[in-house]
Amino acid sequence: MTHERKVVDEVSGWLRVYDDGSVDRTWVGPQEAKFIVDPVPSHENFVDGVAVRDVDPINGPRVRVYMPESSFEEGSGDYKLPIILHLHGGGFCVTQPDWFMYYSVYSKLAQVAQAIVVSVYLRRGPEDRLPAPVDDGYAALLWLTSLARTEVHDPWLSSKADFGRVFLIGDSSGTTLVHEVASRAGKTDLSPINLAGAIPLHPGVTRSTRSRSELEMPQTPFLTLDMVDKFLSLALPIGSNKDHPIICPMGEAAPPLSELKLPPIMYCVADKDLLIDTQMEFYEALRKAGKEVELFTSYNMTHCFYLNKLAVDHDPDTKVQTEKLFDGIVDFIKRH
Repeated sequence: MTHERKVVDEVSGWLRVYDDGSVDRTWVGPQEAKFIVDPVPSHENFVDGVAVRDVDPINGPRVRVYMPESSFEEGSGDYKLPIILHLHGGGFCVTQPDWFMYYSVYSKLAQVAQAIVVSVYLRRGPEDRLPAPVDDGYAALLWLTSLARTEVHDPWLSSKADFGRVFLIGDSSGTTLVHEVASRAGKTDLSPINLAGAIPLHPGVTRSTRSRSELEMPQTPFLTLDMVDKFLSLALPIGSNKDHPIICPMGEAAPPLSELKLPPIMYCVADKDLLIDTQMEFYEALRKAGKEVELFTSYNMTHCFYLNKLAVDHDPDTKVQTEKLFDGIVDFIKRH
C-alpha cells in the first residue's frame, strides 16, 4: 500500500513540507502574482541593454551574471565595471536568482549602475539550514577572488570586472547573509578583491521578543508575521530561536560589532516595514560600534516594495520610491 504524503508544515502560498521530508515550492498563491516566481531563461544576447548568463563554477555555487551592454561599447580596453554580488531573500527558504521578481530588478540595476551583477543560487531551508547560504555567499566571493587572481577564467568577468570595487547587496533575509559574508571577508586577505561597500535592503533582522512594529505595521504578501516565524523555524539550526546571531546580529549572542571589519554600508529601510524596529536597532548598533553606515529611507513603503512589479508598474508612489532607491544605490556605488 502506498503511503500518501501529508503536509506537516507550510508557508501560505510559498512552500509545503511533507512528512517524508520532501519540499514543494510550487506557487499556490494568487494567480495574478504567479509571474513574479516564474523563471527567466538566461540570454547571452542583449535584451533591454542587459545580457544574462548562468555559470557553474568548479569551486563555488551556481551564479547568474548580468552584464550591461554599454560595457562592450567603451572604446578603451581598460574600462572596468564594479561588481555587485547579490544574495537573495526569501526567508532562507524560497526564491531563486532566475525568478522574474529578481530578474526585473537586477537586470535594471546592472544597467543603471553600469555594474556587473552576480546573483548567487543559495541553498535553502529546510533541506539546507543556516549557515549553508552564508557559506554559499562566501564561496561566491572566493570564486571572484580566484578570478581576480587569474587562477580561473570567466569570459565576461575576467576582462570586464573591476575587482577592486566589489559591493555586496541583499534583500530581506539576504541582508543577514551580506553582514555575515562581509564579516568573514574582513578576517582574511582576499586581495586583489576589495569589498567597497555593503547594501542591505530592508534587513531581515529579528529577535525572540516581538517588536512594536511587528505588532502594529501592515502585513503584506511579501511579509507576514506567520511567514517570518515559519521560514525561520525551517531555516535556523534545530534548537535555535530568533536570537541566533545570524538573524539577530545586534543581539548578545552575536560577535561584538566593534570587533568586525566591515566595509561602508548603505542601510536601506522602508518606514512601514513590519521589521522597522529591529532594523533600526541593528542600524543604531552599527553606528554605536563606529561603523561607516548611512541610512536610506523609503517613505510610506512596506518590506521589499521594489520587488513587487505589479505595484511598481501601477502605483505611482511605489514607482517614484523605487526610482529614488535605485538612484541612491547608484550614487553610493559611484562614491565608493
